[in-house]
Amino acid sequence: MTIRVRDYMVLEVEHIQRTAPIREAIARLTKSRHHGLPVTDKTGKLVGFVSAKELLRHAAEGDHPLSSIIRPGTITASPETGLDDAARIMFRYGLRDLPIIDGDGRLCGVLSNLDIVRSHFERASPAKADTLRTLLSERYHLPFSVHRGLVPIERLTPTQWKVFEDELEGRRYELERGFAEPVLVVQKGDAWILVDGHHRALAAREMGLASLQAFILTCDQPEPFARQETGFERLSTEHHLRTVDDIEIDRSSHHPLLEVTTQLLRRVEPGPVRNSSEP
Repeated sequence: MTIRVRDYMVLEVEHIQRTAPIREAIARLTKSRHHGLPVTDKTGKLVGFVSAKELLRHAAEGDHPLSSIIRPGTITASPETGLDDAARIMFRYGLRDLPIIDGDGRLCGVLSNLDIVRSHFERASPAKADTLRTLLSERYHLPFSVHRGLVPIERLTPTQWKVFEDELEGRRYELERGFAEPVLVVQKGDAWILVDGHHRALAAREMGLASLQAFILTCDQPEPFARQETGFERLSTEHHLRTVDDIEIDRSSHHPLLEVTTQLLRRVEPGPVRNSSEP
């Protein structure tokens, strides 16, 4: 299946009309996280794109309209353009943002290079779920299945007792931009055990979201599995973790960017606290 621009473009696009003064464009861009703004006419049709560099060159001409400095036309794509093709266009022309227009030339979205990166992360996530499914099947000698769905954040039982403030802020930014990389959850009876994605879950909770996309692993023979205590559950009990609100936020050090799921098969031994999990 070909992944299209429409699957990853941002629909709510901040743009500015061609009649707006340069001073207004500078003020708006300074307050935003963007590196430029699409420029439209009064009907919403795209007429160009103004970058931060162009605004800097003409900062002394603050009262002049944008139409006096933008070049007519700009590189665009349609919602039906293949995502990989759009990525090639952006790479070849050194674009940070690619305006998306409909059949009438009206601005209907924007694709950023961050959205391209996001697409690669999301396409890689299923491999992580398959790895955990294999580990669980080998450990408990039971068949497990994986499916994607929504999980209620308030019912998640964490297995990681600490998150890092800098990474938490990064996850908030991703969620604000629609980067919904699924978390990894093991469902055991009524329990939803969170294996991977603690920063995402806590960031979503703080943002007031009720649910998250997840890869959900379930045992195809639930009764035998229910009789076994997993290492995940022991970790939650040992560290008094009942909900994501029980997770400590470390504000004094930086996130090490370590992969939690690479440690899943290690037994929890007495000794110093480690930021790891075991099924």
